[in-house]
Amino acid sequence: MTDLPSPEDMVRARELLEGVAVTTPMEESRWLSALAGGPVKLKCENLQRTGSFKARGAYVRMARLSDEERSAGVVAASAGNHAQGVALAAQMLGIKATVFMPEGAPIPKEKATRAYGADVVFEGRYLENALKRAREFSEETGAVLIHPFDHVDIVAGQASCGLEILEQAPEVRTVMVPTGGGGLLAGIALAVKTHKPDVRVVGIQAEGAAAFPGSLAAGSPRALESMSTMADGIAVGLPGDVTFAAVRDYVDDVVTVSEESLSQALLALIERAKMVVEPAGAAAVAALLDDPTAYETPTVAVLSGGNIDPLLLGKVIRHGMASAGRYLYLRVNIPDRPGGLARLLTELGEAGANILEVAHERISPSLDIDEVEVRIQMETRGEPHAERVMTRLRECGYRVFE
Repeated sequence: MTDLPSPEDMVRARELLEGVAVTTPMEESRWLSALAGGPVKLKCENLQRTGSFKARGAYVRMARLSDEERSAGVVAASAGNHAQGVALAAQMLGIKATVFMPEGAPIPKEKATRAYGADVVFEGRYLENALKRAREFSEETGAVLIHPFDHVDIVAGQASCGLEILEQAPEVRTVMVPTGGGGLLAGIALAVKTHKPDVRVVGIQAEGAAAFPGSLAAGSPRALESMSTMADGIAVGLPGDVTFAAVRDYVDDVVTVSEESLSQALLALIERAKMVVEPAGAAAVAALLDDPTAYETPTVAVLSGGNIDPLLLGKVIRHGMASAGRYLYLRVNIPDRPGGLARLLTELGEAGANILEVAHERISPSLDIDEVEVRIQMETRGEPHAERVMTRLRECGYRVFE
C-alpha cells in the first residue's frame, strides 16, 4: 500500500512553511458567481513566492533532508515552476541545486531558476525525458532527486494550500484544482477530505495531456504516448504512485478542458479578475466556464501559477479573443470599380467593427470577371456582434464567406 501524508504530517508541513510560503489571497469572483449561480472564489497561488504553489512542496521536501543528504546537493526535473521552487528552497537552505528542464521550457521560468542560483540543463522534449536524466544524474553524483510531485513530503507541502482553503472559505462545497502529475490535487484533496469529507474535490487536466482519466480507468498509472498543450505547467504524461493513490482514493472527479477553453479562461481572468496566470493556472476557471452550473457552490477555483512568457501571453490572448468571437476573418466579394473598397469599409465601420488587416485577391476561379475578393480581419465585441456584422454585409448585397 502506498504511503500518504497523515493529518499530522500535513500540519507539521504547514508549520515548517511559516515565514517561507505566503498565505495567498482568496478573492471573491462576482462574474464567475453570476455564471455559476452561487459564490465562486479564486485561491490565488499565482501570487505565491516564485509565482506558483510549487515552493510549498519543494521546501518541505528539502528542509527534511539530513545534513549528509544536503551536502550532496539536489537535482530536479521541471518545466519551470517546480524548478523555481527547488531553486528558492536550495538558496534558503544553502543547498546546491541542478535542474533539468525539457527543451522549450518558458524563458522567464528558466531565467528565474538561474537567478535563484540553480544550474539549469535542457534535456529532451517532455518532462519525462528531463526526469529520466535527473534520475541518472542522481545516481552519478549522489544528489538527492526532488521529484516534482511523487513524494509524501511534496504532497504534504502542497496540502498546506488545502488547509488554507478550508480556513479562508469554510463554507466551501467544491474545490477545483489544475492537475498535471497530481501533487497539488493530492495534497488539497487529502487536506480537504480529512476535515470535510463531503466537500467535492475535482481535478482539471488539459485534453492534450490528460494522464489521469486513463490511469484511473486502468487502476494504475498509465503513460501517455504523446502530449500537446500550451499548459506546460500541467503537461505530465505519467502520474506518480503517491499522487495516483491519493487521487484514486480522495478525489471525486477529474475533467478535461480544451486549448480554446484554457485561452478563453486566461483572457477572462485578465479582463474580469485582473489576474495574470499561465495556461495551467487557468484550468479550473476553464472548467467552470465550460459548465458553470455543474459544480455545487460555494466553489473555490485554484489559480495554480502565474509564470507565463510575455510572448506566449500575447499569443494566448489573441487565441482567446478569436475563440470568444472577438476576432472575425471574412472573405467578401466586391465590384472591381473605384470606391468599392471604400464603401465596404464604411459599412464595416458603421457596424462597429475595427479593421485590423485588409488584403485583395484578384485572381481566383470563384470570382466573376468584374469582382475582387477582399480578405478582412477585424475586431468585434463578441459572437453576437460578429453575426450582426455579417448580416449587415449580406443585407447590403455582398457575397460573404467565413
